Amino acid sequence: MEYVTLNNGVRMPLQGFGVFQITDFDTCERVVGEALSVGYRLIDTASVYGNERAVGAAIRRSGIPRDELFVTSKAWISEMGYDRTLQAFDASLDRLGTEYLDLYLIHMPLGDYYGAWRALEKLYASGRARAIGVCNFEPARLQDLCQHVQVVPAVDQLETHPYTQQRAAIRILQSLGVQLEAWGPLAEGRNGLLSDPGLSAIGRKYRKSAAQVVLRWHWQRGIVAIPKSVHRERMVENMAVGDFALTPHEMSAIESMDTGASTILDLHAPEEIERLYRIECSNDG
Repeated sequence: MEYVTLNNGVRMPLQGFGVFQITDFDTCERVVGEALSVGYRLIDTASVYGNERAVGAAIRRSGIPRDELFVTSKAWISEMGYDRTLQAFDASLDRLGTEYLDLYLIHMPLGDYYGAWRALEKLYASGRARAIGVCNFEPARLQDLCQHVQVVPAVDQLETHPYTQQRAAIRILQSLGVQLEAWGPLAEGRNGLLSDPGLSAIGRKYRKSAAQVVLRWHWQRGIVAIPKSVHRERMVENMAVGDFALTPHEMSAIESMDTGASTILDLHAPEEIERLYRIECSNDG
């Protein structure tokens, strides 16, 4: 397993496993268990996903020592604000059945996230969150936040894949010492990414799939990626990207795929903001 070192010295796996939209308890427990058996050690969940209990059950069943795992969860919009975020954190710990989180994130730059960040700073100071960060904070929003906090976020989780490469964001994050983590690293399979002729041609050279080429591309950019799959063979495939390296020419070819815009979540669209505010956290059983 390869790691990146966050701005507070905490080591974070470069490859992780996401559980977005895996809401059925038995299915989620099964796939997380399989991911852990395959070798994943970073598991990314969130209160709004409604599957923290299943993730916790899979972790306990795995028998893997807690200190060998990197568990992430997130506070949703309705959980923003100092007191609400502290309560949300406690609820996530209870559902996961753990005494601490390795990374706790503000899920969206919406609501009272300044109050929420003060809560995260308290959790970080107490050691109950080993690292704290944000999701979906575009560069200007992240820069503004960093002007008003005592602890700079360790991670910013952004939509990142060949169609949305976040090159401008990467420059800002690097200047602030913030690690980029890619959600949707395979673009959720949209717009034909996994059958793209260029990616497939690169893959044939190395006897790899287009998905493996993309995940290797993230790896070589130093970006943490958290692909999701409910199929064990895909989990194995997604992990097997450490035995080849893309050439500068191949990296440039993938760079040419960038659209410069989001293709999954557009936080500049008023209707998208309205939709996000309508989403409520599940009580997760």
